[in-house]
Amino acid sequence: QVQLVESGGGLVQPGGSLTLSCATSGFSFSSSAMTWFRQAPGKERDWERDWVATITAAGDTKAYADSVKGRFTISRDNAKNTVYLQMNSLKPEDTAVYYCRARVPGNYYWGQGTPVTVSS
Repeated sequence: QVQLVESGGGLVQPGGSLTLSCATSGFSFSSSAMTWFRQAPGKERDWERDWVATITAAGDTKAYADSVKGRFTISRDNAKNTVYLQMNSLKPEDTAVYYCRARVPGNYYWGQGTPVTVSS
C-alpha cells in the first residue's frame, strides 16, 4: 500500500521558517523523483502554477519555482524514504496546503497535504 504522509505545517509569522516532511512507504522511493506543490486558499488546483520544487531520485538535481528560489530548499533522505522542504523567509503569500508527490513509472502518488499559514 502506497502512503505519503506530510507533516510539519502550521502557523508561522512572516519572516519565519518551517520544515515540511513527507514520509513515504509502499513504493521504490529511491527510484522516484519527488515534488512539492501547494494550493492557496480559495484557488482551484493548477499544478503548473502551484509547483514549488522537485528533486531527482538521486538527489543530485533540484529545481525551484521562481517565487521560492533562494528561500526554500528541497532535500531527501533515501534511507528514511522521506523528502523535506525547508522554508525560510516565509511570506503571507506562501500560505497554502503543501502536497508532496512521487513520480513512478506510469503513475503519480500524492499525499494528503499539510497546511501552512503565514500571518502575524
